[in-house]
Amino acid sequence: MNKQLINTCSAMVLLASVGLSAGVQAQSGLGDVLNQARAPRAAEAALYQQRSKEYNAMSDSDKQRALQQANANRAAVQQQVDAKVRKYSDNDLQITQLNKELQEKARKLGLSEIFGLARQIAGDVSTNVKQSLVSAQFADDRQKFLASVAGAEKVLTPAQLERLWLEIQREMTADGEVVTYKGAVVEANGSPITTDITRIGPFTASANGKYLAYIPALSRLTMLRRQPTDLINPAVLQGASSGYVSAVADSTRGVLMNMHVESPTLLERVQKGQEVGYVIITVGALGILAFLYQLAYLIMARMGVTAQMRNLQHPERDNALGRVLLSFKGDASKIEENAEVAELRISEAVMREVPKLERFQPFLRLAVASGPLLGLVGTVWGMILTFQSITESGSSDPKLMAGGIGQAMIATVLGLLVAVPLLFAGALLNSLSRSIVQVLDEQSTGMLAENIEKRKNV
Repeated sequence: MNKQLINTCSAMVLLASVGLSAGVQAQSGLGDVLNQARAPRAAEAALYQQRSKEYNAMSDSDKQRALQQANANRAAVQQQVDAKVRKYSDNDLQITQLNKELQEKARKLGLSEIFGLARQIAGDVSTNVKQSLVSAQFADDRQKFLASVAGAEKVLTPAQLERLWLEIQREMTADGEVVTYKGAVVEANGSPITTDITRIGPFTASANGKYLAYIPALSRLTMLRRQPTDLINPAVLQGASSGYVSAVADSTRGVLMNMHVESPTLLERVQKGQEVGYVIITVGALGILAFLYQLAYLIMARMGVTAQMRNLQHPERDNALGRVLLSFKGDASKIEENAEVAELRISEAVMREVPKLERFQPFLRLAVASGPLLGLVGTVWGMILTFQSITESGSSDPKLMAGGIGQAMIATVLGLLVAVPLLFAGALLNSLSRSIVQVLDEQSTGMLAENIEKRKNV
């Protein structure tokens, strides 16, 4: 009995100490937290020791009276608890019975289907309102109200049905409006501001000449991290007061806009290729420069040969055909005897012109072959990075693999983008050079044959 009394007193002391500790203000630092946790235990131990001494100092009769008093107090409290539990149970049964009667009356009157339909509509509208751009303008508890109606287990009241209709009507009306209102906007750096917001129905919103994005979890509008440069400037709509104005309306309610602004630029795509991509671009740039230089040379050479063909009797050294025709300097009276020598000299002159005409073509063929191979190197390197990220993280999260796969694909694309144009460029240079060489062969051989024929007729 004495032990039971001591335990009862200790429990009362513990409850008192817990209530006291709950009112203590929180202090900073782990040391303060530890001291604050130790203080109630020390106070409890001291109080326990004091009560133990007081109890041990009592006479047997006083101990008996204290024990009887504690038991009487506990019995009185237990009676109060039992009475309140019975009262709660009776009230719960009565509420359950009344709810059954109410539901039965609602069923007889045909209201159950109405309430069920209202809950279903409230659930659908709650989902739409949560994702709607309009919710940023109406900073009230309509989302909470719609969710409560959708999950209500009791009979809906006329006030709830009326407000449900009003909220649906308000959303429908706002969806067809173009309005400007004062509201909070979170800037790209995270700082909130209050400014004029122009909203086009549930589609797009803009402020300070910038497009905004809606965050449903926070019911806040935030400025897009990157503003689209190829769309209509929203400042045009914000500055208009009447009439018709061209503007952007995202029918997907922000999905397409986010995809559009997050699409990487050409420079960002190239940077994803990293070192291998830079090597491929360097090879491609050198190939393009060589192609342009040689193309200009061949065009000039073709023009010079064409001009020389109009005056074959007076060859000039400023063009390839003229230099070939001037290569034979033998005696015209002995041209038939020296025909083989003349032919060799002409062939020598043509071969002397060929290296200039076919310049850079081997390099272009090398660039065409090396482009896909370098792209393959970048692909393999990107896949190595992908598998490395999977190994280090221990998961196959697509976001972790996106970097390596992106590098692999960009390197492959760069390799093909270099190889395909240079392939056509090399074919064009080859065609132009071969046509000029063919003209040199034809004209020089024809000139030699004509001189030999003239010599025979003399």
